[in-house]
Amino acid sequence: VTGSDQLFLEQNAGRHLMAFAYLGAKHMVTGYDHLLFLFGVVFFLYRMRDVGIYVSLFALGHSATLLLGVLGGFHVNAYLVDAIIGFSVVYKALDNMDAFKRWFGVQPSTKAAVLIFGFVHGFGLATKLQDFKLSPDGLVANMLAFNVGVELGQLLALSAILIVMGFWRRSEAFGRQAFAANTVLMTAGFVLIGYQLTGYFVS
Repeated sequence: VTGSDQLFLEQNAGRHLMAFAYLGAKHMVTGYDHLLFLFGVVFFLYRMRDVGIYVSLFALGHSATLLLGVLGGFHVNAYLVDAIIGFSVVYKALDNMDAFKRWFGVQPSTKAAVLIFGFVHGFGLATKLQDFKLSPDGLVANMLAFNVGVELGQLLALSAILIVMGFWRRSEAFGRQAFAANTVLMTAGFVLIGYQLTGYFVS
């Protein structure tokens, strides 16, 4: 959440549904940690029905903990939550590379993992919003609007990802590049983990 957006959130009381919906969409479209995870989730999903199921599970988890955190006052350490979000990116990359089946001989439920990590991603944003002095006047309606905006932003970002993936999958290079792409995804997740844990121990 940028400084100007924080200023708006803290200085306005009452219902501002369109503004909060816009800020929610902006957060998701610019939230690289969420986008990396979604990229991993849809990487090998070819049917729109499957995409819809997994994205719905993520949205359900994300929405529940976002509202629970802000409206219910359930607070967790922001650095640790963001480190787990980084781990979710690592996890999905390893899942895409069949690492768990090769290492342990079992395949964890991907649907359960997406839902659980959805809960974590929702807490990630909730911890940011809890640091702001939000007016209680209209807070419930504004948070609902913000959450709707987050999901709309997710749909926009996901549409762009799927368009790019569609062209990439039709190329002969996709099969050769898939493992390398997930290695890069995993590396990005480790960088996020390291960055957040550094912040946790330094702060």
